[in-house]
Amino acid sequence: MDAHILFQLPTTVRFGFGVAAGVGDAVRALGGRRALVVTDLGVFAAGLLEGPLAALAAAGIEATVFDGVSGNPRDHECLAAVEAASAFAADIVVAIGGGSPMDAAKTTAALLTNGGSPQDWEAPKPLARDPLPIVAVPTTSGTGSEVTFYAVVTDTARAFKMSLFDTRLAPRIALVDPALTLSMPASVTAATGMDALTHAVEAYTGRLANPIADALAVGAIKLVAQHLPAAVRDGTDRAAREGMMMASLLAGMAFGNTDVAAVHCLAEAIGGRYDTPHGVANSVFLPHVFAFNAEAAPERHAAVAGALGLDVRDRGHAESAMGAVAAIAGLAAEVGIPRFAALAGVDPADFPLLAETAKRNVSDPSNCRELTADDYLALLRSAWAA
Repeated sequence: MDAHILFQLPTTVRFGFGVAAGVGDAVRALGGRRALVVTDLGVFAAGLLEGPLAALAAAGIEATVFDGVSGNPRDHECLAAVEAASAFAADIVVAIGGGSPMDAAKTTAALLTNGGSPQDWEAPKPLARDPLPIVAVPTTSGTGSEVTFYAVVTDTARAFKMSLFDTRLAPRIALVDPALTLSMPASVTAATGMDALTHAVEAYTGRLANPIADALAVGAIKLVAQHLPAAVRDGTDRAAREGMMMASLLAGMAFGNTDVAAVHCLAEAIGGRYDTPHGVANSVFLPHVFAFNAEAAPERHAAVAGALGLDVRDRGHAESAMGAVAAIAGLAAEVGIPRFAALAGVDPADFPLLAETAKRNVSDPSNCRELTADDYLALLRSAWAA
């Protein structure tokens, strides 16, 4: 193999039941003494803050909680978190929650040392200074944000999900504890699990794929196929929860070093306009984009079918890929993902605007097949009619 590959993982990962109890030690190891804890009201209501806050206190870490993060974090929420951190003189940020608190925490940590607004550091602009160190404690098994270099924030003026990108945005330590997902509702388990699948599929089939990310992505796809239905059926199934947490982590490592692609371009377009939950948005578009892309990379799309557990022996690449389309759509239906046409607030009259927005997404060039705005429009209409 004559290849030059750059694979970065700045984050130290600790994985397993109970590792979240070490959050105080993790903060101390990074030199933190005053922590801004970024979370949301759902994490608070689920009682998932009590253990980490007690662990911080036991380690002698003073902490203040910012829980004003929406399901899709807004620019003004990040600015409010910056104000809270500055007033507290925080020297470290602890993210506890799903992708939204983690993205808000990354953005906050960046703004605390770089100044300005999220828009001032929109990708591809790199940060001028290192952010405050971040310790990430994920409570969902989907985003993989605990090991990525991205932060996605809604620019409310543009109704647009913008991205910050810099390898220094990666959390310094991630405490990936499946125990924190045991109380996650079935609907959230389903949406976040399909989010992890989308990350893995797009990492594997996108233009920036590489052999290291490939191994992680295929592993993640296998784990989702094996464990997501069980995790949705019985949230207390420890093996399923552990499998999904590992799937999310592996997928995050994969797409963090490659990119996502057209599914995310569409999902972020509707998320920015309608505040649609990100995992649900990815789920409704994944089979349609997968079918559209298959002819551009037939062997890779056929390999996804194998990773999903389909028997691809004696089948051509095209036939196998179409089998994967059906399997992905079937998995989404099995775990209760709603149809696109059933999502709140979506108006087909907006589709031309959404198609243009998707085309402008920073990840559009990473899709394995080039798309025009008209292609995105056709995909929107196809998903709506499904």
